[in-house]
Amino acid sequence: MANTTKAIRIDHVGGPEVMRWEEVPLGAPAPDAVLLRHHAVGLNYIDVYHRNGMYPQPLPCGLGLEGAGVVEAVGAEVTELAVGDRVAYAGGPTGAYAEARLMPAAKLVKLPGAISFEQGAAMMLQGMTAEYLLKRTFAVQSGQTILWHAAAGGVGLIACQWAKALGATVIGTVGSDEKAELARRHGCDHVIVYSRENFVERVKEITAGRGVPVVYDSVGKDTWPQSLDCLQPRGMMVSFGNASGPVPPVDSGALASRGSLYFTRPTLFTYNATRAELVASANDLFEVMTNGQVKVEIKQRYALADAADAHRDLEARRTTGSTVLIP
Repeated sequence: MANTTKAIRIDHVGGPEVMRWEEVPLGAPAPDAVLLRHHAVGLNYIDVYHRNGMYPQPLPCGLGLEGAGVVEAVGAEVTELAVGDRVAYAGGPTGAYAEARLMPAAKLVKLPGAISFEQGAAMMLQGMTAEYLLKRTFAVQSGQTILWHAAAGGVGLIACQWAKALGATVIGTVGSDEKAELARRHGCDHVIVYSRENFVERVKEITAGRGVPVVYDSVGKDTWPQSLDCLQPRGMMVSFGNASGPVPPVDSGALASRGSLYFTRPTLFTYNATRAELVASANDLFEVMTNGQVKVEIKQRYALADAADAHRDLEARRTTGSTVLIP
């Protein structure tokens, strides 16, 4: 068993240049943990927030919350997993940007044989995010029309397909014609290119003035007030990311004046806080993947050692769909 592994580490927050590829100690798994060798690692926008300090982490630290690979050793108390099992995960602790790592066994789920390591690494965090948002934060019903910002992003492409499978009509916003075409191919019924169209006007036009019952927004500051204007009375504003910066402090009067709106800022970690919730969410995702209702397209691949380049492209909005880092 190797005592060290190569991994991306940071000892201070900042731009992509703070990421270092270095040898780190590994050791043997604790009684409730396993040693996992990654075959693929997922890239997510939350990794940027951990790197730049928006979501503070104890330093020095690793980055990355998602990966897939094979169990190489198990702790003495681990009963659900065995050496050789194909597994995937999404969630803390950070440190997925590594060739191998120690992981609490309770955080891992077995990866079905029909799903590749790359798909597993690309879909777990984004796919379970789509699951809890569409099925638990606001339970989307057949016949409803929803608005999803950044519809060509990793979560967006999965969510558009899943919402269609639930019987919803999906309005998506994107930043370019190329991304518009991608969103359409993944089930987005109405695509708004926000760089040249007023998305509030277009949403009102599409819904005959009624607005939508829910807006899913990972963009943050740039779309905040307009998103509220897209909602029906008693609609729900779901803010689950800050790609353009954090939303301003919430003015309760703005919610009241627009028709008794609801506002929530959910996280995957709260919704999948228990082992039972994690397994149920993952199984839901595996089901829609294996039955073909949701397909995960890996649009970018980078060597894990080149993770800084992946971060640069992600922040510059040069990526679409899912991205994986290959050890």
